[in-house]
Amino acid sequence: MATSHEREVLTAPIERRPGVEEAGVLPLSRREAIKAEAFYVAPNWKLVWWRFRRHRLALVSSVVVLAVAIIALVPGFFSTQDPNATYATELFIPVQSLHFFDNGRLRPFVYGVVGKRNPKSLRMEWQIDTSKKIPVRFLTKGYQYKVLGLFTADLHLLGPAPAEEGTRIHLLGTDRLGRDQWSRLMHGTQVSLSIGLVAVCLSIFLGIVMGGISGYFGGVADLIIQRVIEILQSLPPIPIWMALTAALPRTWSVEQVYFAITVILSLIGWTTLAREVRGRFLSLREEDFVVAARLAGCSQARIIFRHMLPTFASHIIAASTLAIPVMIINETFLSFLGLGLRPPAISWGVLLQEAQNLQSIALAPWLLLPGLAVIITVLSLNILGDGLRDAADPYH
Repeated sequence: MATSHEREVLTAPIERRPGVEEAGVLPLSRREAIKAEAFYVAPNWKLVWWRFRRHRLALVSSVVVLAVAIIALVPGFFSTQDPNATYATELFIPVQSLHFFDNGRLRPFVYGVVGKRNPKSLRMEWQIDTSKKIPVRFLTKGYQYKVLGLFTADLHLLGPAPAEEGTRIHLLGTDRLGRDQWSRLMHGTQVSLSIGLVAVCLSIFLGIVMGGISGYFGGVADLIIQRVIEILQSLPPIPIWMALTAALPRTWSVEQVYFAITVILSLIGWTTLAREVRGRFLSLREEDFVVAARLAGCSQARIIFRHMLPTFASHIIAASTLAIPVMIINETFLSFLGLGLRPPAISWGVLLQEAQNLQSIALAPWLLLPGLAVIITVLSLNILGDGLRDAADPYH
């Protein structure tokens, strides 16, 4: 259904300019005229969206990032069992792949597993038993979990059929304590992604405030802030992270360590954005619209946050998207080395600690699968950031 403006354009007579037909140049069609008119009157966010949707790979990456974000919001819904539950008789069970079709019919199931004691090493060795099929149902009842810390629920995306009560399935196998890797990966997604998001929010706040003060006011404030940035950027990041995280007391709770790691990552990651904000403020503070706002009696805070920041808000969004994967990698790196989060906390780095020695990898190569989740998420965030940066650039 065409809008009133589009109907006016469609019904209005096309102006016939002399010499156009003779020069071989045809006038614009009405549909092309509507598109041209819509382009020139469209707001900036719509122009950014039109440029972004032409980036097919960025669109696919945004779907992946959205799926990871949904998992991070309600990991208990996507889990199949309690991620901290241990079962001494189910150590290093292999991956039980999910099959959707059984004899040509849509009946999801996983094959069972059978264990046999190795007479030489006395280690339990598991094999997939194709003679046993465990039916899987979607939206089933299971263990109870908290949704955003507000209320309790027991609905899960998938699980064993009600007829298979007491049976456990392991879509990504189990670790050395018999804990389900799929459920732990779902809960680790929440911790790792939330650390990245919170750390980026703090670093963006620091970058905008410190860069804004440095670029808008100048003088002594600019001199001090720039020297602090140069000192922070000259320090090698890995030893600094190791020193700061090693200084954390071992008696701290999981929540305290989580907060400390987030603050450490944000205190180191704000300097680049502060430099970029300072450069933009230096170029904008003498523009006509800023001078007009100053002459109109606007406060300095209003000039900064109402007039100057919105001019490059799209750049800040793109920079934020590119900074999140860096924060996730840093948290994974620190937790992998045992300097970040520690058990019983669950993060991608904590999960990868299980694969630190060759014996664990030889016995259970599926313990490396959290690394694949890190790669997919970081790559998707980087591609999404590139797409947003290109879409936000009016000269691209």
